[in-house]
Amino acid sequence: MVLIINTTKDTSISEEIRRNISDKGIDAEIIEAGEMRISHCIGCNFCWLKTPGECSVKDDYEQILKRIIHANQMWVISDTALGFIDHKGKNIFDRILPIATMYLTFKGDQMRHVRRYKNTTDIGLIYKGDVEKDFLLRWNERAALNFHSKSLGVFSTDEIKEAASCMC
Repeated sequence: MVLIINTTKDTSISEEIRRNISDKGIDAEIIEAGEMRISHCIGCNFCWLKTPGECSVKDDYEQILKRIIHANQMWVISDTALGFIDHKGKNIFDRILPIATMYLTFKGDQMRHVRRYKNTTDIGLIYKGDVEKDFLLRWNERAALNFHSKSLGVFSTDEIKEAASCMC
């Protein structure tokens, strides 16, 4: 299943993706999160220690996290700010922590969190605005690596066709 989380208020981006994948037979769910209340991670570590796998911040993100756990791919559509994804897009990534445990392991010569669930969710990013694309691509690769998944790439909203070709 492909999970597409649109944190912008521009639903036409989601519609364009839907048009580009409709004939591919892809099982996709699009969440329009632009108007949802998605707070930032407060760093309390409850998701690791007190309520394993569950975030202590009670907002609209809870329903998204449950879907991420079961998705094969997650695509985040985000506005940009200061040359990076905006706060709402970043919150989606920061709040993924409950799918990892507090325990660490070496993967090659780098430490990674031990994953909590068997399924891994590969991560792609679609941005609307101006960014340093090479930096954002490297950041997405590192974020995916930290969750034992792979990066599906980083695409601007002008490259929806290319992004859709990576969805399966």
